[in-house]
Amino acid sequence: MRPSCQISRSRATALALSVAVAAAVGPLSGAALAGANVGFLAHQALYELSLLKSRGNTSINSVRGRILYNFSGSACEGYSSDFRQVSELESGEGKSTLSDLRSTSWEDGAGKSYRFKIDTKMNDADASEVDGVAERTGDHVTVKLKQPVAKTFTLDGNTVFPTEQIHRIIAAARAGKPLLELAVYDGSDNGEKVYNTLTVIGQPISGDRTVAAPDPSITADTMKSLTRWPVTVSYYDRDAKADAGEQTPVYAMSFELFENGVSRALVLDYNDFVIAGAMGKFDVKDAAPCK
Repeated sequence: MRPSCQISRSRATALALSVAVAAAVGPLSGAALAGANVGFLAHQALYELSLLKSRGNTSINSVRGRILYNFSGSACEGYSSDFRQVSELESGEGKSTLSDLRSTSWEDGAGKSYRFKIDTKMNDADASEVDGVAERTGDHVTVKLKQPVAKTFTLDGNTVFPTEQIHRIIAAARAGKPLLELAVYDGSDNGEKVYNTLTVIGQPISGDRTVAAPDPSITADTMKSLTRWPVTVSYYDRDAKADAGEQTPVYAMSFELFENGVSRALVLDYNDFVIAGAMGKFDVKDAAPCK
């Protein structure tokens, strides 16, 4: 699930950290194995949010908040993620905006099936909900939404889910490829949005590289020998009409991605303002290996 800021929700929403994040985030998370010998790590990570900069006429004076990300599973049983981001933005008029994003998802190890539920709330407004499942069949992806409205539709077969996205980023990084283009579906916005993404991958960083401000992911024994890469993923509105010149991403996310799917040093660029996400806590979770 991609991290999100409610003030910019009309333009971008959360990764994946898979992380992502898998990130991305997970942002993004991952499918199958990240490499020959390194699988995706079951873990919990806490990121502290702060304002890096504002641009143009945006009157954002400060940002505070947290992202809590839980990732677990295996290639044989599929991968589960739980994500929550709470953010408070203070503007120049003395006003504040409080947003709360919660997401749970599951993706099978082959990237063929994806279940998701996303709840978002801003200030005292009622929460909005997206709930659905996406299945890869043949040359297309079928999405069945329960919320916000019951609806079934199809996507291009080359569309990937967040777990598969981070898997492909790591594969490209291992192969020394600096660029990767993917169409990504994560169920965000109203559940019907597909983003075109461009990933830029930097040179590998060895585990023994000195870091000015080490965080728990750097100092953890399970992480010290692992390679990581600087990664920037830009998200483009696939439905936007192309104007003359280069299209501007609606959202971009930078981070250092370990070969086991963990992300550190988050930078969330919402165009009008940029937020940093520093890892404050990192815990490795028990995971049953594939039989």
